[in-house]
Amino acid sequence: MNFRMPHTLTLLFFLMVAALAATWIIPQGSFQTELNEAGRQVVVPGTYETSERVFLSPMNLFTGIPRAFAAAQDIIFFLFIIGGVLAIIRKTGTVDALLGRLLENLGDKPQLLIFTVIFVFAVASSAMGASGEYIPFVLILVALCRAMNLDAMTAVGIVIAGYGIGYGTAAFNQYTVVVAQGVADLPTYSGWQLRAGILVPFVAIGAHHVWSYSKKVQLNPDASLMKGLKIPEGGKPPKSYPDLTLSHILILVSFFAALGTAVWGIATRGWYLTELGAAFVILGIVTAIIGRIGPSVTAKEFVSGAMNLTETALLVGVARGIALMMEDGQILHTIVHYLSIPLSAVGPEIAGVGMMMMQTVLNLFVPSGSGQAFVTMPLMAPLSDLLGISRQVAVLAFLFGDGFANMLVPTNAVLMGILGMAGVPYDRWFRFCFPLLLKLLAAGAVVIVLAIIFGYS
Repeated sequence: MNFRMPHTLTLLFFLMVAALAATWIIPQGSFQTELNEAGRQVVVPGTYETSERVFLSPMNLFTGIPRAFAAAQDIIFFLFIIGGVLAIIRKTGTVDALLGRLLENLGDKPQLLIFTVIFVFAVASSAMGASGEYIPFVLILVALCRAMNLDAMTAVGIVIAGYGIGYGTAAFNQYTVVVAQGVADLPTYSGWQLRAGILVPFVAIGAHHVWSYSKKVQLNPDASLMKGLKIPEGGKPPKSYPDLTLSHILILVSFFAALGTAVWGIATRGWYLTELGAAFVILGIVTAIIGRIGPSVTAKEFVSGAMNLTETALLVGVARGIALMMEDGQILHTIVHYLSIPLSAVGPEIAGVGMMMMQTVLNLFVPSGSGQAFVTMPLMAPLSDLLGISRQVAVLAFLFGDGFANMLVPTNAVLMGILGMAGVPYDRWFRFCFPLLLKLLAAGAVVIVLAIIFGYS
């Protein structure tokens, strides 16, 4: 009998079950917390204590699902809005016209497309913490890649490689760099020169991985990991491409204006998915006016586009439920405590790499970059002092572990949203991405060892 990987939603539910079972086995406990000078709640090293066991019954598993949907509501509703607005834009013919022009310029240069987009996304993630902002580009890239005789896996590889590498080598990311350095009592953005300097080499690793795969698919379509799977609505390239008209150009300008305004607000006003969603709602209305689409047709297209992302929304909600089980079962701090013990028994270079691997493992349980920084950096910062490692290296290890693991852990809502939107099953994505994760972690280990040797601080 041939084994068949279960549906991604089933796989995530099984992981929720495993998380619940872990709360029955792993000792429950916690560290004391306190407010630091920046007013953030952080863990106090050396204060871990086991606690009286809180038993989670199987009923908690099922009540955890609607609670997880509530906890992930911001990205779920953002996905619905994105799906609806992109359907309106597609109705105007703008996307097809844009694809036609891109094919004229890049149709015979897929390697240039892959490197350029990964680099741009990586810079945006490194500088501004962009992640969910890439979701509007997923179906556009799927259609473009398919028109170039590539597949949806290539498109998703482009998006997620840029996202993960940008977070891993973040120079100014306010969600990870600012929080981690604040907890570690380091000057904000200090050490950015090294992180900015390694971005291009890491992008080259990601682009080479994606390009090597895409080249195999171009030469032999049967080599595609997407073989036999249905193409998502909106990801199919048209048979012919319309001319790029003035109205199409105005809609494209509106799209990037909405995205740019939202990114500006995120960087300077503390905006996030609520304001980003509002910007795209306005974009949908503006698009309908420019494209001369009536209110009823606009509403119909919006509903249709949102419906196409229902499965994606379900994946995001259940993925959040995995971490929720461990939070309720009070085992997150226990996992951090026991992972940190072996690091005190080895040399600084090995300990530095061990910190990175520990952060990589913890990302499965705490997929939020800022949340992971709050939990782990109060422990890693003083531990690095004891091991003769600069706190700047501890932050670097955190960034590598958090950022690169973002590309693979199924508890990452943004990752699951992108995969669901492109119709890429998680098991096939794992086969594509796991070798890339190993390459990036190996390169990260080299950087950490050299940083320790040369006194990066």
